[in-house]
Amino acid sequence: MDSSVNTMMHAVRGYFRFSHIDGTITADPAVMVTAPKVHWDESRTQGLDRLELIRFLQVAQSSTVHHGALANLLGINALRASEAAAVGIEDYSDVLRGHRVLHLVDKGNKPATMPLTVPVLRVQEACRGERITGPLLLRPLSGDPSTGVMSVGWCDASRRSRRSPGTSAPTRYGTPPSPTPWTPGVPLRDAPILARHADPRTTEHYDRARGNLDRHGVHFLTAYIAGV
Repeated sequence: MDSSVNTMMHAVRGYFRFSHIDGTITADPAVMVTAPKVHWDESRTQGLDRLELIRFLQVAQSSTVHHGALANLLGINALRASEAAAVGIEDYSDVLRGHRVLHLVDKGNKPATMPLTVPVLRVQEACRGERITGPLLLRPLSGDPSTGVMSVGWCDASRRSRRSPGTSAPTRYGTPPSPTPWTPGVPLRDAPILARHADPRTTEHYDRARGNLDRHGVHFLTAYIAGV
């Protein structure tokens, strides 16, 4: 595939480039080599719609308080699994401009601050219990601090929310096979802030499979011809 060739060419070109810089070779034989262009279709990653997100949060919160807190941090605050697992009780004790805020470390060790809404804060307080320090999320069975692998809770709750209790058939409001909680209905200007994307194009990449098909111009043309 072109994508495989493109990936391998990066390694080959890098090898010769650094060999040339180090003086091992007198010229870079790969400097003029062009890799094949890779044309990507729309992202197949679909964010949850409103009903799917509600179902996911309900199932997670009915499991344990830890899964409920994890689901809200992932689904509402758009935290990565590793970021959610690293949240400490002390990290959301501050109030700024009337908002209870969560302090976390983003990718690249960049500090980030985001507000916590009342429903999310309520779930986190239930998860915290009587504890005043330490990690927020604990493993439900052992009580040990969670790690990045607690994202299994996200996958488990997603899988359970796709099925009705006592059945093996997907529910009407089930979630897609690989759900990603992104930013439904959030303006494009504000979505990168929520998702903490440095480049807005990264935000646009997600959920385009659902959004672009729903808003495609063929719907308007069909309605125009039909006189609607």
